[in-house]
Amino acid sequence: MSITDTKYWLKTARTLTDALPYMQKYAGKRFVIKYGGHAMVDKELARIFARDITLLRQVGILPVVIHGGGPQIGTMLKRLNIESRFVDGLRVTDAAAMEVVEMVLSGSINKEIVAAINAAGGKAVGISGKDDNLLLARKTEMTKDGERVDLGLVGEPDKVNPGIIRSLEQAGVIPVIAPVGFGPDGQTYNINADTAAGAIAAAIGAARLLMLTDVPGVLDKSGQLVQQLTAGEVRALAADGTISGGMIPKLETCLTAVESGVEAAVILDGRVPHSMLLEIFTPQGIGTLVTRG
Repeated sequence: MSITDTKYWLKTARTLTDALPYMQKYAGKRFVIKYGGHAMVDKELARIFARDITLLRQVGILPVVIHGGGPQIGTMLKRLNIESRFVDGLRVTDAAAMEVVEMVLSGSINKEIVAAINAAGGKAVGISGKDDNLLLARKTEMTKDGERVDLGLVGEPDKVNPGIIRSLEQAGVIPVIAPVGFGPDGQTYNINADTAAGAIAAAIGAARLLMLTDVPGVLDKSGQLVQQLTAGEVRALAADGTISGGMIPKLETCLTAVESGVEAAVILDGRVPHSMLLEIFTPQGIGTLVTRG
């Protein structure tokens, strides 16, 4: 797909003239996109996502995709009669489950995304956090109700070595990353995709971390979208209960990223077609923009 064939997204920006300043502003900048939720399992949204990622690369933005795959992992575990158990949204991962996690994330899901981007005219390569020591992990330690909880082979980024990302970018390739890493002893770990995306965004000095979710963004107590938040405002909303549940760890990832040098993080609705383009190429965007302050 060439830039002249992008009429499909022009309805999301009033005219090409409106979008041009944003293209110029972000040319050469890295955008890390955490891809998951409904946007990934809906076939039409997945096709649109692939076309939009291809477009970003064609206008000079350097996208890096980190994907999840919880529903697909759950389906495969069920098929193999392996029990799924969660603690605060984290999948307890024993050795048998880890084999399935890696197979699904680094195998079928990763290659489906790569194939879709390539079919849309892009040039993508799928890797995992184990390739070229991209994601070195440590075992996640959790305490709940005063007691230690063993999550098994669940890890969190300890060190990011982004050399392979830069090499792929220089070759004009879009990296598509499965969030699987390994520890100093060679043990493979399942890493939360949000956490992996935040760590990678910080390590490569991304201009934006885009978190595609199944909600419009952060909502206030009246259910209205909050368009922009500073780190201090995020903490205040969490303290008064406005932010709760699964939104808290997503915002913690955003805060860690912006406090580590990422210019801004955005939580936006991946269920909206072309949501990334609406966010990037229109004045107000459509999600919640999180900045350091």
